[in-house]
Amino acid sequence: MELRHIRYFIAVAEEMNFSRAAEKLCIAQPPLSRQIMDLEDELGVKLINRNKHAISLTDEGVLFRQYALQVLDLVDHSTAEVRELKHGLQGMINLGTVEGNAPRLLANWISGFHNKNPHVQYTLWNGNSDDVVQRVMNGLCEVAVIMEPHNGVGLNSIPIYTEKWVAIIPNSHPILKSKSEKITMEQLVDYELIIPSRESRLSEIGEWFVDTSKAPKVRCKVAHVLSAYELVRQELGIAIFPSSVKNIVNSDDVIIKEFEDPSPTVSYILVWNKHKTLSHAASEFIKYIKDQNKEDSFIL
Repeated sequence: MELRHIRYFIAVAEEMNFSRAAEKLCIAQPPLSRQIMDLEDELGVKLINRNKHAISLTDEGVLFRQYALQVLDLVDHSTAEVRELKHGLQGMINLGTVEGNAPRLLANWISGFHNKNPHVQYTLWNGNSDDVVQRVMNGLCEVAVIMEPHNGVGLNSIPIYTEKWVAIIPNSHPILKSKSEKITMEQLVDYELIIPSRESRLSEIGEWFVDTSKAPKVRCKVAHVLSAYELVRQELGIAIFPSSVKNIVNSDDVIIKEFEDPSPTVSYILVWNKHKTLSHAASEFIKYIKDQNKEDSFIL
């Protein structure tokens, strides 16, 4: 058995289609089918059920796939580490992030990590927490920063940062007649709101208004804070977003106010898939972040 047999089998098992697997491997389909049959002959078992319309893994195929993935992970990691003995840490880290303070945190970590490991490269994808988690679970991102809450299923996580929620208010809004530095839920409850689009946010923000005996009036749900800011500028409502918006929005068109204590907060966490083997570069990146965050997360 050679490594190519294992790689060919994994490609077929992932695509569940010989034609697509052959295209992915840049080989013709007949040689691919022959290699899989040779592998089955060597093992003395059938790995793949074939018919005219679809293929599927046998029980033996499912078990072999688990071991085959471990073999390939070991080969890839050992190859990378041997090369790194001469050239230093290398590889590509696929990162995911939400808005707020997450991009700043990641930029700081990448900068520090780059100083120690200049040959590592990065890709960075941005979305809301639900989208980012989906990419982590699908293997498209190895490491990501999201906002809580999350259900925790299939993820390893560590807390890294906490900040307050704030209200972004049009500068002509009647709520500003009050000269208080902070704002209350009682003041907000009768006005239309613009909130983050993540599904869990509506119920979370609704809980803040329980003591008012009224439900918040949500005019719009948006994914990006800049969209919320533009809607506020057009006086379509008051936006509720994390306080890091102060680093993005700097305009006389809006006023940003914190909530009276106890002020609601949002927590950021670093996550990665507990069921997938991380690249050596990603593992070292997580270790670096843990070293940088030995103290408890703080609130801004």
